[in-house]
Amino acid sequence: MAVFEYVGLDAAGKAVKGIVDADSPKSARTRLRKQGVFPTDVTEQKAGAAKGKGLNREINFGKYFERVSIQELSQMTSQLSTLVGAGIPVVEALAALVEQTDNPKLKAVLADIKEKVNEGSTLAKAMRAHPTVFTELYVNMVDAGEQSGALEVVLERLVQFTEAQVALQGKLVASLTYPLLMMGMSLLMVVGLFTFVIPKIKRVFDSFGEGLPMITSVIFGLSNFLTGWWWAILPVVIVAGVLFVRRIRTPKGRWWWHGVLLKLPIFGAINRKVAVSRFARTLATLLQSGVPILTALSIVKSVVGNDVIADAVGNASRNISEGQSIAAPLKASGQFDPIVVHMITVGEKTGELEPMLQKVADAYDQVVNNTVETLTSLLTPLLTLVMGVVIAIVALGILLPMLNLSSVVQN
Repeated sequence: MAVFEYVGLDAAGKAVKGIVDADSPKSARTRLRKQGVFPTDVTEQKAGAAKGKGLNREINFGKYFERVSIQELSQMTSQLSTLVGAGIPVVEALAALVEQTDNPKLKAVLADIKEKVNEGSTLAKAMRAHPTVFTELYVNMVDAGEQSGALEVVLERLVQFTEAQVALQGKLVASLTYPLLMMGMSLLMVVGLFTFVIPKIKRVFDSFGEGLPMITSVIFGLSNFLTGWWWAILPVVIVAGVLFVRRIRTPKGRWWWHGVLLKLPIFGAINRKVAVSRFARTLATLLQSGVPILTALSIVKSVVGNDVIADAVGNASRNISEGQSIAAPLKASGQFDPIVVHMITVGEKTGELEPMLQKVADAYDQVVNNTVETLTSLLTPLLTLVMGVVIAIVALGILLPMLNLSSVVQN
């Protein structure tokens, strides 16, 4: 079954467009008429973003910006888990998801997966053809669920995993939005002050021809720089940004930058805990789903989000292939807290590695949440204090020469 884009008129004569899945253009038109839509154009949706030939190619740039959010993926996984758990065949479950999915990209992807599964492909193999939607972690867990006959259970674990990611992402965004907005507004106010207000005050003082205090001279010098060299600041920032991005895109540069992120005051500890939490939760989820440990570690290495931590995970994988434990290389790397290494060691000895990893992930997520909440609660008054200090310095720089002028007038 394919996916078709249509343009037409509804029963009220209003122009409508959308997506419908059907076996052929004819059946798509028939299906649309039953829904009260009179199609004027029905076109099969392809994976590419261009239609037509030669100079008549119609390029749909909107397709390049279509995305499937983690929230949509989590909701789709939950619905698929419910349908499979109710005993509905996978093909029929996918057909139901195609019907009720609003995201055009996800609808097209699900329709393609349904068609491939209907032709005899496994669900995991069909999903692997869409890496922008389904990660390696997701596909491998589905594959393990199909092979073990526990697809419903694996899908439920995927729902829990994606919901945990959504929750953490939502908390971080909600916590940082207001402070970042306030920081941006404060920066704009300072730039506006030094660019538009202080130059006018400077002209007044220049007319008196009196010497200025050092603090006033520094403020006026900074104002002169911003107003006189503003045209050079932006290119320098852009060039520096481009060079920095090019550096961190190389393997050595990326490794260096990830090491810097782990050493930052306060934020380095947060970055480390987020990476360790992702390592622990992902590995626990994969092992509980029946994924072999070497395969699981290779997946975890690609999803921790930090090359320095990933190297430690890679060493653990090599140790296991040689018949050793996970904990030893993690401890030797120095990137994992002693309590984490200890819990993994205990988990390996007792055969309770997965529950221990889940506890590590839960504990670290809680620490990250508490730290971020504390930082954001302190960031707002800190920004207010910084703004107050800046304004106080500017006011002092303006008042001092005014007091000097008044004393000259009195004399």
